[in-house]
Amino acid sequence: LDRIDYDFNNYLIFVLTKLKSEDEPTRSLSGLILKNNVKAHYQNFPNGVSDFIKSECLQNIGDSSPLIRATVGILITTIASKGELQNWPELLPKLCLLLDSEDYNTCEGAFGALQKICEDSAEILDSDMLDRPLNIMIPKFLQFFKHSSPKIRSHAIACVNQFIISRTQALMLHIDPFIENLFALATDEEPEVRKNVCRALVMLLEVRLDRLLPHMHNIIEYMLQRTQDQDENVALEACEFWLTLAEQPVCKEVLCGHLSQLTPVLVNGMKYSEIDIILLKGDIEEDEAIPDNEQDIRPRFHRSRTVAQQHEGDGIEEEEDEDDELDDDDTISDWNLRKCSAAALDVLANVFRDDLLLHILPLLKELLFHPEWVVKESGILVLGAIAEGCMQGMIPYLPELIPHLIQCLSDKKALVRSITCWTLSRYAHWVVSQPPDIYLKPLMTELLKRILDSNKRVQEAACSAFATLEEEACTELVPYLAFILDTLVFAFSKYQHKNLLILYDAIGTLADSVGHHLNKPEYIQMLMPPLIQKWNQLKDEDKDLFPLLECLSSVATPVYQRCVNLVQKTLAQAMSQPDQYEAPDKDFMIVALDLLSGLAEGLGGTIEQLVARSNILTLMYQCMQDKMPEVRQSSFALLGDLTKACFQHVKPCIADFMPILGTNLNPELISVCNNATWAIGEISIQMGPEMQPYIAMVLHQLVEIINRPNTPKTLLENTAITIGRLGYVCPQEVAPMLQQFIRPWCTSLRNIRDNEEKDSAFRGICTMISVNPGGVVQDFIFFCDAVASWVNPKDDLRDMFYKILHGFKNQVGEENWRRFADQFPMPLKERLATFYGVFLCHIICYCRKSTEKSSDFCI
Repeated sequence: LDRIDYDFNNYLIFVLTKLKSEDEPTRSLSGLILKNNVKAHYQNFPNGVSDFIKSECLQNIGDSSPLIRATVGILITTIASKGELQNWPELLPKLCLLLDSEDYNTCEGAFGALQKICEDSAEILDSDMLDRPLNIMIPKFLQFFKHSSPKIRSHAIACVNQFIISRTQALMLHIDPFIENLFALATDEEPEVRKNVCRALVMLLEVRLDRLLPHMHNIIEYMLQRTQDQDENVALEACEFWLTLAEQPVCKEVLCGHLSQLTPVLVNGMKYSEIDIILLKGDIEEDEAIPDNEQDIRPRFHRSRTVAQQHEGDGIEEEEDEDDELDDDDTISDWNLRKCSAAALDVLANVFRDDLLLHILPLLKELLFHPEWVVKESGILVLGAIAEGCMQGMIPYLPELIPHLIQCLSDKKALVRSITCWTLSRYAHWVVSQPPDIYLKPLMTELLKRILDSNKRVQEAACSAFATLEEEACTELVPYLAFILDTLVFAFSKYQHKNLLILYDAIGTLADSVGHHLNKPEYIQMLMPPLIQKWNQLKDEDKDLFPLLECLSSVATPVYQRCVNLVQKTLAQAMSQPDQYEAPDKDFMIVALDLLSGLAEGLGGTIEQLVARSNILTLMYQCMQDKMPEVRQSSFALLGDLTKACFQHVKPCIADFMPILGTNLNPELISVCNNATWAIGEISIQMGPEMQPYIAMVLHQLVEIINRPNTPKTLLENTAITIGRLGYVCPQEVAPMLQQFIRPWCTSLRNIRDNEEKDSAFRGICTMISVNPGGVVQDFIFFCDAVASWVNPKDDLRDMFYKILHGFKNQVGEENWRRFADQFPMPLKERLATFYGVFLCHIICYCRKSTEKSSDFCI
């Protein structure tokens, strides 16, 4: 960070705390920008800047604006989370002192900051590192449980709540006054206070049940009231109590007398609220033609089977969100009262079993046949929730209920159809145990119709339910396979992105369930074209590959054998008709080789058994010598993937494969050359020093390629990685040629993102430099530039870089090094200085000379 950055951070804190002529959102935004700078660069802030920011925060924690107070609190917490609690010893005492201020804003601002610190730094607050400040803080917090301000009361409870689950000693010493204070606040008029009281009691139930037991009757009565609280956030916290209580050994004893009150409360909580229905677009019945939300789905484009590297700045996010998991309630996918009530009923059904039915059945009769669809839908959800725990008691009613539910699959409301799918899946085990024509066949028929429903939520629920039915029915489905596959294949043409992922699961589960019965040509011919079509549409880095590959792995045995047969058949035709005008169509063979590659990549080591039972390596040896470049390209990709997945089967063939790979290092055929190069690199990593006899077959061609003008970037990068890997395993053989390739090698890999391939290549170049240091001297600046391209090398690789850089500096002497350093651009100097401690004196000197100028890389 340079002077301008420091001034900018000072400016940001000034706008936040002093520039009161600006509107509050602008001041708050300034603080949030500063918070992000603190998060990313705080360790580089000069002491003067960080001290000024800390001072301003503490002086303005009591700003008259709630928004500004909250922003200052967030800034304080962010600084504290950067390890600054140890280096800011006055923070906690000062904030605790400010709690006693007669000014409400100051007290509330300090409490807001303390609450955030307790949330983010609970562990360190309870450590010897800070002399255990909680011994003072927790008694202090308890004093504020009776404060006149509901906001302060809420802060106080929230602060203490952070230390319940960890059984913090400072809290355990005050557990009785804490519980007494909670009881005193049980009927507080402020919803946020009631919510925090409920949260505390739920956690205490888990860690200090002994202290709650004497009051359990009253607590249960209280929680029954709060589960019906007008504020849904309070009701949700209270509902968690029943989930936690169900896990305690005393549950049955303490709750049995309250079941008649609790059951209708939970059932009532399982109805969709009006806002739920709006968010779920429950009034839209047909939406299959509406594409899924593009915000959640990145564009995907086909890329041919060519091995390539990922680059810095190529638009690929480094951190992928993990929120692609499918949820029943999409836009309200957060935990809510409906879901919590259903989960509580589920676990309580497992505790009380058929005793719960005494209270549920009278309610179910009214709910399941209710004229209002919202009530009827909640009844179907109740029926599904109790399925596991109350199955034995439900059996006498199922002959009547299952046909009724199958009828509900045709209900005019999509939300009723979707929940019915789920509930029926919960009874699939019983359905399958009955004669198939009575329940299984009608259920399967209707579920398949719902798989092709015009509503996406119903499609999703039906697909998931059918997967469950497949697991239960197994070979019972064999007579209906053609009908089932017809439906699932047709769904490919109907489904939007999200439901395709569930469809893959349904197909994979079907393959697992019926086993070899699926391995019939007519079934494979139905199933494979849409899967291959989807396969060809996906990029190698597309996350949709995972569910698709899982699906393919389930149908792997018939698919794998079919691919091998396709390759074998095409090769046999080519051999039997060498002079025919019409050669066999090799596109099938290319698709088969690519699909085998995908299976090897997706299944990893689990493909080993399939390879062991087939003649794929013999066939691949023939494909590698085919006249058609595309066949060779795909066969080399397969060789590389099999090398990574099951090298024990590839290794005996290496002596035959390597000469062929060497003769295909022809850059005129870019994709063939690229995949051959990549395969050589993968083989070298597996072979280790045993690669030595084959170095001469490939090294000269690789060096020629890397020095060739206008070579495509992907080929250059793979060539550089393979040379590096060869040097890593056989440095004595490769290092003598170092001077011939070091410059293009470095420029080729400077933009590659950190990964394992780059790691092994750079280990190779470092090893070769240690064998032949003279080979890098003339182009050492390029090596420095390549080293600087690393964002986060592993520690031992960083040490290798450090030794080479400092060894070179020491070898040439200070004066020669200074002249050499003058050639380096400032960004490179700055990076090497920061990570490896070379050039440091020059940069400091430069900064002193340039105090009046802006330098982007001063440190």
